[in-house]
Amino acid sequence: MNLVPWQDVCPQYNNYQTTIEQAPNIAPASLLDLQPRLQAALKFFTSQACKSKVLVVKDGDNLKYRELIADSLKALGKHVVVTKDTSSALLFDHYAKVDNQLEVSAGLISQANNGFLVASTQASLSTLSAWGNIKALLSGASLNSVAIDKQSTVLSPPQFQSDFKLIILGDRDQLAEFDYADNDFRSGFMQYTELESDLKVSEKTISTYFGFVNGLLEKQLPEYSLDSSAYLRLLQAGARETEDKQYLPLSIDWHSALLGEASSFSHDKVITSAHIEEAICAKRSREAYLPERAIDDILEGQVVIETQGQQVGQVNGLTVIDIPGHPVSYGEPARISCVVHFGDGDVSDVERKVDLGGNIHAKGMMIMQAFVSSELDLDAPLPYSASIVFEQSYCEVDGDSASLAELCSLVSALSGYPIDQQIAVTGAVDQFGRVQAVGGLNEKVEGFYSVCKHQGFTGKQGVVLPKTNLQHLALSTEVVESIKQGEFHIWSATHVDEVVPLLLNKPFKSEDEDSVIGKIAERIENFEKLELPETLLERVKNWFV
Repeated sequence: MNLVPWQDVCPQYNNYQTTIEQAPNIAPASLLDLQPRLQAALKFFTSQACKSKVLVVKDGDNLKYRELIADSLKALGKHVVVTKDTSSALLFDHYAKVDNQLEVSAGLISQANNGFLVASTQASLSTLSAWGNIKALLSGASLNSVAIDKQSTVLSPPQFQSDFKLIILGDRDQLAEFDYADNDFRSGFMQYTELESDLKVSEKTISTYFGFVNGLLEKQLPEYSLDSSAYLRLLQAGARETEDKQYLPLSIDWHSALLGEASSFSHDKVITSAHIEEAICAKRSREAYLPERAIDDILEGQVVIETQGQQVGQVNGLTVIDIPGHPVSYGEPARISCVVHFGDGDVSDVERKVDLGGNIHAKGMMIMQAFVSSELDLDAPLPYSASIVFEQSYCEVDGDSASLAELCSLVSALSGYPIDQQIAVTGAVDQFGRVQAVGGLNEKVEGFYSVCKHQGFTGKQGVVLPKTNLQHLALSTEVVESIKQGEFHIWSATHVDEVVPLLLNKPFKSEDEDSVIGKIAERIENFEKLELPETLLERVKNWFV
């Protein structure tokens, strides 16, 4: 088992220190400078060599991104029109009868004649008939203008055409509807590319990223600047946003919100790491009602979570809570318990049996059971049955991130060895006992940390997590400081063999009879030697002996 040093629980970016110090002087750049794939797609789409009429771009369906693409095309001398809203009514020509004369108002498609129309997916697909008309115009057909009101309707309305190309932007859900509505989505009629939402960090890209940040400051906060410490804290906050130390977010809205709030704490027009930290803490405080109520329930004993002592068949698992209408997910420990009794070897997943367990959770349980059965190497079915449950859980449990914790509770119940309640566990396992990565690490760790903090630190509390998840850790400053002081700990694991000794203070398997597998085998052997009463009456009498 590897004790993780505090430097590894939050990204440090020591390799880029020189670039970070020079960041305030890097020339401003556009978001498109960080999008080589999109730039190449736009270059080809706007060339005469491209015969496709539609370019589909995955993004966040945001007006800022539509205007960004439009500005890049205008810089190339192209004629571009941008839809400002999601209504399809403004796309087509309209006419009205004024003094017995028809007056025609050109729609956005007509305005884009001999150029490009940049539109949202919602505007293009607000109705199937609207999309059908757009495709007809793209194919060179003529359409009737639309009457503004019934009084203006005429039998032969004015017709219009437009020679234009269409760029559609939308998120994945919207594009999935697009794909469902029109088979041409996957044909040569349309091309596809992405406005990427994150950036892999390297010596080359990090400099361009700082240029992007400086470009945002120049446009949105022209009176402010960042010092080098602020750039480092921004990198760390970005790693938390992407949940990966190797990537940074490219969301304009995320950067604008964070830097905008940080600027409110600066009185000399220079934003420092302290100001960004204040902005992060302020946001967390605004969103903390539900997490704090969860902690209160634990402290008041309404929800039982133990962070001290030992218990047989009980382990602290870690969950991430998503509440509809709440802007962020938050972590919360969950007590997982297992009891065993004489039976036919069945391991009962209570969550699954009462329809509170999802398919992925059920898969994780089956994999965990297969590994335990393989390690026991039995010639006959296990003579015990077990029941595993998330205690005090009243909503659906899904995902396989609790399978490592469930395995520990099972082998504890089978062996009779108690589990240290000071340690929480998260991670998935495969059929060979290897510990695999899971999601929501930062929220999970901070959720257990909060409970330990309020119940009292012992100096031995902490979280076991998969080693492959270390690159996803970007913990809050408070937790990092606690780990630095030795109040709280993080352990990384690659195999069940490393986890069980830490939790049960016994080796998982070895020649020693005190090993967990050895103890389980001993109990099975003693059970097989036991002569059971032959009659039901004798069995009942035996219960009361």
